[in-house]
Amino acid sequence: MSDKEIMEGILLTTKGVCDLYMHGSIESGTPQVHQAFNAALNDALCMQSAIYQQMAGHGWYTAAQAQPQQIQQVKQKFATAG
Repeated sequence: MSDKEIMEGILLTTKGVCDLYMHGSIESGTPQVHQAFNAALNDALCMQSAIYQQMAGHGWYTAAQAQPQQIQQVKQKFATAG
């Protein structure tokens, strides 16, 4: 297993953890539980960002720049959908 594959697995797992913490926060029944999930979510998001930065630094995870025309098309789509 390559370093890239290991990092992809870690990133995928971290994204899943973020999703679970977000839902825990949304569904929490008390302010204390809500705060605990929010703190855990923030930590997991910071970890996810650090993993992404490491992967991007190695060229393992690249994000394409959206063209201005594509952005306008999406804006128009959602402006008329409402």
